[in-house]
Amino acid sequence: MNEGYTGGRMGARRTGDRDRALRGFLLSFGVTLVVLYGLYVIQVPYYIYQPGSAESIKPMVKVVQADTEEKGAFMLTTVALIPRTSILGYLLAIWNPNMEVQRKRDVLHGQTEQQFMQRQEIVMLESQSSAIQAAYKKANIPFQIKSMGAYVTETKKGLPADQVLKPGDTIIQADGLAVGGIKELQAILTAKKVGDTVSLVVKRGAEELTYPIVLADVSARLASPSPSPGGESGPRPGIGVTTADLRSTVPDQADKKVEIQAGEIGGPSAGLMFSLEIYNQLTVGDLSKGYRIAGTGTIDASGNVCSIGGIQHKIVAAEREGTELFFAPKDRKAGECGLAGDVANYTDAADKAKQIKSAMKVVPVGSLEEALQVLAGLPEKSS
Repeated sequence: MNEGYTGGRMGARRTGDRDRALRGFLLSFGVTLVVLYGLYVIQVPYYIYQPGSAESIKPMVKVVQADTEEKGAFMLTTVALIPRTSILGYLLAIWNPNMEVQRKRDVLHGQTEQQFMQRQEIVMLESQSSAIQAAYKKANIPFQIKSMGAYVTETKKGLPADQVLKPGDTIIQADGLAVGGIKELQAILTAKKVGDTVSLVVKRGAEELTYPIVLADVSARLASPSPSPGGESGPRPGIGVTTADLRSTVPDQADKKVEIQAGEIGGPSAGLMFSLEIYNQLTVGDLSKGYRIAGTGTIDASGNVCSIGGIQHKIVAAEREGTELFFAPKDRKAGECGLAGDVANYTDAADKAKQIKSAMKVVPVGSLEEALQVLAGLPEKSS
């Protein structure tokens, strides 16, 4: 009897050990799942920047009558942005020398993500216009700046346009009157009353669409409501959009017209490289001389090249595509180009090229003219 009883106690002990082991395993498994879930799924308020692409500009630029000879390539460079960052992604980015982490609030500056991305599209359009003007001036081609409409950058929720218009639309007519830009649109709307209907003609891609929109009081959405005739703040008729002027650069010679189709690339930093490609197509000969030439830098209508962000990522992108020559904006001091502080674009680019052991030559430039002088001094590359 005693032996049988003892065996029962041993069996119970083994069962208890197995239960504890199972509970321990399940607990460990559960904790692991929670940790993995947190690492992979929980988002943190940061953006991750990393090297993007280096893309040939020639397919993006069309000149009606162009000299298309180009044995080499002019390439714009981009920075890739990862908008959704997990805890794991954040930790990996901190330790990756080719990644950069920035707080979303420091990037957005009070804008929504939609507003930020739309702003990047607008500054890209402005940059393209400046690039075309700089190339026209250098090539001595006369041109005019023409207003093309009011470009919709944002629609306000709860207001009439929100269900009808989309960011990226261009308002070209209102009640049969041409809309060249913001002032014309505002003048037409403020002449009406809340509850009136305005008929808008909108260009969306290749389509022209007509929408009747009933005006609402938008004064509550404005920082400074417009005064009523009696001098007091009152209702302001509107449709609930934020717009920017859309302008086109039109040459006096129709065969010199330039069009740029850059797809979804945003921001102003491709200005210099667009100007080089445009000038190459407008003039006789091949400025590339057989070299793969990448670069970055904003440009104004006079051809001045100014600083950009993320140049270290663009160096890596250019290296991946076999770039031989890279144009970097020269180092600038606070006050130059409207900068709030010093920006060492060239120094940062040269340091990164050295760090990744790149053979490409990094050249500082402060203008389109300086870049053209560098190209003029290049020997023809033997095939």
